[in-house]
Amino acid sequence: MNPTSLTLGYVPGGTPAKWVRVWAERRPDVPLLLHTVEAADAAAAVREGVVDVALLRPWPDTEGLAVIPLYEETTVVVVPKDHVFSAVDEITSADFVGEPLLLPLDDVVAWADAPGNPIDHRPETTKDAIELVAAGLGGLIVPQSLARLYHRKDLTYRRISDAPTCPVSLAFAEGLQSELVEEFVGIVRGRRPGSSRGQSEPAPKRTAREKALAKQAARAAAGKVARKPGRAQRGRR
Repeated sequence: MNPTSLTLGYVPGGTPAKWVRVWAERRPDVPLLLHTVEAADAAAAVREGVVDVALLRPWPDTEGLAVIPLYEETTVVVVPKDHVFSAVDEITSADFVGEPLLLPLDDVVAWADAPGNPIDHRPETTKDAIELVAAGLGGLIVPQSLARLYHRKDLTYRRISDAPTCPVSLAFAEGLQSELVEEFVGIVRGRRPGSSRGQSEPAPKRTAREKALAKQAARAAAGKVARKPGRAQRGRR
């Protein structure tokens, strides 16, 4: 029995809209269901079959998953709007040394020696940490997409020019042979609809009679071109 839908999980800040649009154009017969997953739960959601594929930020434990790197996100620091950083377009890690730093339990920035002094309290989520930034407890280092997702009028963010980037990948169960998953992977990788792995059904083969007729038509067209006089020949008549 063929699957009747495909479920795409994505972490906060993930932007699958482009691929959703292409899927709808190519496979209007198969709904693409969207499912938000927390960054810490995304890998498990794929392994357990909650979602078929997931747009995620690579977690340390990706056992049993096939992971395709997609792009790298800019790393920024979120601070109150009246913070001194708001006077510049970007900062360096040296600028943040000594600043209080909020480190949520779902932190997705893999920066082992990140600058700043982590405060004792670790908020549960990045969203909770944003609230504490607004309360003036410290800055928060996140991918730019999360800074935009949790934007508030009383906060701003600045790029950290020498910070590591934050990778975003597509993951699905290792060894899964699902036709729909393969097709979605093809869309993400930019394959055209007519590519061998980018279409769900191969183009139908022509019969021997159709091939013969096509050859006859090609020969007839070639003969007409050869017999047609050029401008110079018509001018001499």
